[in-house]
Amino acid sequence: MTRYFEYGEAEIAHLKNRDPKLGKVIERVGIIRREITPDPFEALISSIISQQISNKAAETVWNRFILQVEEVTPSRIAATPVETIQKCGMSSRKANYIKGIAEAAISGKIHFDQLHTLPDAEIIRQLTSLPGVGVWTAEMLLIFSLCRPNVLSFNDLAIRRGLMTLYRLNTLTREQWKEYYKRYSPYASVASLYLWEVAHENETGG
Repeated sequence: MTRYFEYGEAEIAHLKNRDPKLGKVIERVGIIRREITPDPFEALISSIISQQISNKAAETVWNRFILQVEEVTPSRIAATPVETIQKCGMSSRKANYIKGIAEAAISGKIHFDQLHTLPDAEIIRQLTSLPGVGVWTAEMLLIFSLCRPNVLSFNDLAIRRGLMTLYRLNTLTREQWKEYYKRYSPYASVASLYLWEVAHENETGG
């Protein structure tokens, strides 16, 4: 069953009240349904596979990967040779990142089943200790796996484009970004959904 990032009237009312410009976007666009991957281990593996390739290519590689490992679990990945993973259509570096994530789960370096109990900053700290996992990847996992409500990624180019488009800015400093983050909190993740939409519309002329 497909699951989505859930939000409702409370989040929408807060954002409209705090930011009329974003409020107009919310009224025009309506509820945005973005799929989530509830299992953070699977979500992280999928994210590694998707890095720096198109969505279509990522889907093809993912499907081949699933055929090989059958189940996206640490033990199944650990039992699959790195060469087999690479043959799914990825670089040896990515294949080794995936093996490393599985090893971190098996060794107990990262307890993926307990991530939901940790604060956002600690999750980012733990995940970015893994080779191949940057801050942006960890932030996306916070939203699209753990459904954390208050994430606004400065590391996301489309988020920055969305902010610059909405507020007619030529540049966006980290200090400016912090002000918007404070404005949207505690529902910055919902604001992120709409800022992505603004960036997409601007890019496509929609």
